[in-house]
Amino acid sequence: MKKIFYFIIVSATIFSSCSEKLDLLPISSATTETFYKSTNDFVQGVNAIYADLRSYPDRQLNLSETRSDNLYAVSDGGVRDWEGINSFHKTIAGNPYVAEAWLTNYNGIYRANVVLDQIEKNGSVVTDATLKKRLEAEAKFLRAFYYFDLVRWYGKVPVISSPVSVSEATNVPRSSVTEVYNLIISDLQFAAENLSETYAVADKGRATKYSAKGLQALVHMTRSGPTYSVEGPGLGLNEWEQALTLLNSIIDSKKFSFLPAYSSIFSYTNENNAEVIFDIQFITGSSPVLGSTFAWLLVPDTWFQSLGKAVQGGLTIRPVAESLISSFETGDVRKTFSIQTGHVFNGVTEPRSFFKKYVDITKVPTNRVDWPINFITQRYTDILMLKAECILKGAPGTQAEVDAIVNQVRTRAGLTTPVSNVTLPQLMAERQKEFIAEGLRWHDLVRSGLVETLIPAWITKEDILKQIQPFQKNYIIYPIPQSEIDVKSGLYEQNSGY
Repeated sequence: MKKIFYFIIVSATIFSSCSEKLDLLPISSATTETFYKSTNDFVQGVNAIYADLRSYPDRQLNLSETRSDNLYAVSDGGVRDWEGINSFHKTIAGNPYVAEAWLTNYNGIYRANVVLDQIEKNGSVVTDATLKKRLEAEAKFLRAFYYFDLVRWYGKVPVISSPVSVSEATNVPRSSVTEVYNLIISDLQFAAENLSETYAVADKGRATKYSAKGLQALVHMTRSGPTYSVEGPGLGLNEWEQALTLLNSIIDSKKFSFLPAYSSIFSYTNENNAEVIFDIQFITGSSPVLGSTFAWLLVPDTWFQSLGKAVQGGLTIRPVAESLISSFETGDVRKTFSIQTGHVFNGVTEPRSFFKKYVDITKVPTNRVDWPINFITQRYTDILMLKAECILKGAPGTQAEVDAIVNQVRTRAGLTTPVSNVTLPQLMAERQKEFIAEGLRWHDLVRSGLVETLIPAWITKEDILKQIQPFQKNYIIYPIPQSEIDVKSGLYEQNSGY
């Protein structure tokens, strides 16, 4: 597999963070001043911003899939980091998954801020004006990407749009959700106007103008979701039409298409296919290791061992919720492709199911952190189904358009019975099966307003071990990591409920 971003080598040496306090700082100013001296330096600087996408897939599986009604991930022995996420524990401010989301996103933001600052100061060394604009647009796209991830997890977060000193960082409070979105949308608008539509093979994987438009559409939809009376990602706005305009521009571009086979979207030999609008690129066999880990993250080691493969790190099982399994209609290929139903190891039967969606058993690497598969964050089917959602929320369009989109998705899944008069809950149920294990479910529940009804009902039905705490609206967002709160007393106030 040929990939473009050999950037972690650079970021591990030149772009290491200097902060031992608040995780809001860029690379050291001394290193920065001596590095940006040529066009290639700026290209490497932008590549380093992409580096912090590496853990994004794992984060979506740990914080979105595990939090949602897709998994019943209670402990089956020992204390697991994901158990408090699944079971709505209020004492998870010290959870490593919660801390990682904050730290890694701000690392990416640091790097983006430094590049943007250096473009302003030293950008004249990039003599190709189009390339210079593209590099600036890539940095802004990625900064918006990281901030959007932050606002969906934590609500209010500090807005840092330029390099700051250590002392300055300890005086930056959390900004309102509106202020965070203002920066995100401004960055994405610039990105959409200045990013390339396509790239040569050597640059496959870079953000395009359609990546920016797709993300901006989702931003408008997310902040149009309900507030739940918490300072989370929903602002109760009515921006469904703005989102629909952006989604239609992607559809009308004819740059992407709906693949006829569901499995081919995720094939190891069909990466960068016509469904992919933006994905996180990984390379296998390099030094240092630049492969992925998300493929096995929800897979128990006993399954790999039962097939004669080396253990990967999924020490135990995070079972697929029985309510999700039973929701699939007979013949739905998405179920058989995505879910492994039981296995036997050393004569012991494990009846519970788990997600195997990203595992090609013929491609298991010798190094468990070096899987050769990309993670798709935006795909064409999602654009179509987001369009249907906008129409159901009141944007221009017809019920016939909504039904046609859903039936197109169902037909590919092997379902021959068409549906009509699709409602928002039905659309979200179809999205649950279509995007199973892609890290979208929790965000879908929150944005749609269904989380308040579906999650409590799901807990009542699913929690046979009585380990999940009662759902509260405060749990729509996560706590601020305790390590950040402890840096300076009074700088951050913890999110309610934690």
